[in-house]
Amino acid sequence: MNENELVFIEPATADAIPFTTSEIIAEYAEVSIDTISHLLRKHKSDFEEFGVLGFKIRKPPAGSKGGRPEKIYELNEEQATLLITYLKNTPQVRAFKKELVRQFYAMREELTNRKIKRASLKPVRRSMTDAIRDFVPDSPHKSMQYRNYTNLAYLTVTGMTAKAIRRSRGASRNANAADFLTADELAAVERASHHISVLIESGFFL
Repeated sequence: MNENELVFIEPATADAIPFTTSEIIAEYAEVSIDTISHLLRKHKSDFEEFGVLGFKIRKPPAGSKGGRPEKIYELNEEQATLLITYLKNTPQVRAFKKELVRQFYAMREELTNRKIKRASLKPVRRSMTDAIRDFVPDSPHKSMQYRNYTNLAYLTVTGMTAKAIRRSRGASRNANAADFLTADELAAVERASHHISVLIESGFFL
């Protein structure tokens, strides 16, 4: 079961709250979605002790006949754990619960590492800004150099510019692309930014 993604973050930033869905729980615990939805409605006040019981409305596929919009609940770790206690303790439910616990833990660890890497990237990026200011020749376009060198670091690591990262990861056009990088990507961008600073100080420019 571990190759399946059970836990999500939205938006994909370090401050997001990991969640799973009623649909995921129904599928992997092998329980009908109607049963899961009934339990969530019946014990709504219990689940809301651990946060807002969020949901999204999914419309029937375009062109399909019949059907009606479906409410898909989004549950944080505590809510998902509580919901599973209301299910029969079948082998499938136990296996699913263990994997869900693993993935929630892994996601929390990833988000913590993102915050750490994001903080350590800041002084390196300041160093690159200083190198551009002090070593790149003056020109009418010097104000664009920081963006160019930043994009170079992003391209080296992800193959995408900041704009492409925002677009591919559902970020707004004004969002900071670094906020949507994984911990490993942030670490690699930090290394790339350091190398770029060294090259700038050595007289190599775009």
